[in-house]
Amino acid sequence: MTEQLKPMPEDWRRALAVVAHPDDLEYGCAAAVAGWTDGGRDVTYLLATRGEAGIDTLEPEACGPLREREQRASAEAVGVSRVEFLDHRDGVIEYGIPLRRDIAAAIRRHRPELVITLNHRDTWGGVAWNTPDHRAVGRATLDAAADAGNRWIFPELKEQGLEPWDGVRWVAVAGSSTPTHAVDATAGLERSVRSLLAHRTYIEVLTDEDPETYCRSFLTGNAEAAADRFGGRPAVPFELFAR
Repeated sequence: MTEQLKPMPEDWRRALAVVAHPDDLEYGCAAAVAGWTDGGRDVTYLLATRGEAGIDTLEPEACGPLREREQRASAEAVGVSRVEFLDHRDGVIEYGIPLRRDIAAAIRRHRPELVITLNHRDTWGGVAWNTPDHRAVGRATLDAAADAGNRWIFPELKEQGLEPWDGVRWVAVAGSSTPTHAVDATAGLERSVRSLLAHRTYIEVLTDEDPETYCRSFLTGNAEAAADRFGGRPAVPFELFAR
């Protein structure tokens, strides 16, 4: 018998989603975000880069601003109005103290109860190798959730007016091959398609398929694949780490 995914906790008001690139959240969990914002929850996006190295045919100086615009439009489609960028270099993000500090600062600033990130492990289910950026940002996010609450780690943040925040109760990892929880994707699925489609420039160089067909097929397929572990409902799965 297939082990069922548990419903994600609902007793929270603020979330911070931390990923490496524009489009990471749209491939991973935008349908869940749409449902959360519909319910009055506050979600902020934090991106380590502007995705400037993501399109081979565009110089980074032109690509970065374009992908930032697409990301802001993408976030708006699922009810997210705050999108911040850390300006680490796309493709060569390093796991380490500077990245942990930047994410911990954002956690202190926004004071979320739920932090969301993307698969931090070496592979996607043992099938495909994960990128260095995803691994670095995912690991740093898991660590920064604790860093943010410790006044003796990064004391310079307090000097900048960012008081410690030990209120992160969970870190949810999207794209995990070992999910434990899920969110019903039914209400937010259509908007998640529009959200991913907002990254049109990127998608048009990624596939020869019609962009809308590609987005709908990918997101619907993923949500339906999780349905047999979530009471037959299309779902966005997460691996949930409680704190």
